[in-house]
Amino acid sequence: MKAVFYSQYGEPGVLEYGEQPDPKVGPDTVLIEVKAASVNPVDWKVMAGYLDGALTAHFPVVPGWDVAGVVIQPGPAVTEFFAGDEVMGYVRMDTVGQGTFAEKVSAPVRALARKPANLSWAEAATVPLTGLTALQSLDALDVGNGDTVLIHNGAGGVGTFGIQIARSRGARVIATASTGNHGFLLELGAEPVAYGEGVADRVRELAPEGVDAVVDFVGGDDWSASLPLLTTPGRVVSIADQAAKDHGGRYVFVRPNPDDLSTLADLIEAGKVKPVLAETYPLERAAEAFKANMEGHTRGKIAVTV
Repeated sequence: MKAVFYSQYGEPGVLEYGEQPDPKVGPDTVLIEVKAASVNPVDWKVMAGYLDGALTAHFPVVPGWDVAGVVIQPGPAVTEFFAGDEVMGYVRMDTVGQGTFAEKVSAPVRALARKPANLSWAEAATVPLTGLTALQSLDALDVGNGDTVLIHNGAGGVGTFGIQIARSRGARVIATASTGNHGFLLELGAEPVAYGEGVADRVRELAPEGVDAVVDFVGGDDWSASLPLLTTPGRVVSIADQAAKDHGGRYVFVRPNPDDLSTLADLIEAGKVKPVLAETYPLERAAEAFKANMEGHTRGKIAVTV
């Protein structure tokens, strides 16, 4: 099969495009014909070796954890999916080696859900990691109807899902972003504020009574600066800073969960959540997609089509 892969840690220049062996189909996995994948910051961080202390790499590594595609062959123990089923998934393993930037991938059923019928392949590929991250972060705080939620980095891949999911639950959302993205946040249903020094004062102008929850999707100083705004101390979650636990909050590292992924699919098919697709690249230009993601100025997600 054709795939994008790297044989050593490094920058996007280490990525190659060529032939790799077809993946094997285990008892609890399905072989998927990949239609699209998407780029996440963790992909190039793994490629750079930043997660070597946590994840063993089996070189050559095919990167990628997000996928949308068609089941070719279910494993012998699989009863959830059949050949021809259209699926999407967050295919994170305990090691890195066989990822989704390829014509085929073998994925465990615990990582998959059915693809929403109203999405393109590229759109569907942008859902799993970022959508699950947003959903699991909001679940960690039990965000619901009547809450006022402050989301840091609302225009990013995770933030765009977080805003829409919180709004679908009846929450009021205030979100930080650069001023150039404020109109975009308004379209998503959030009240925008500029990030950076003085962010707490700007949020206080919109919510004099404070906020019920703080959700950090970027790290840095803004999330901790906004803690005095909380009406309930400790109701904070971060995906970027484990120091949130020191303030009574939660640190979330997204996990594959088929029920959560199905929840996202239901919200999408109901028209309550829509992925924000920034750009698409063909598989052979995956290095360009990585570089674009590394620049960090993208609204929504970048997909790679196969």
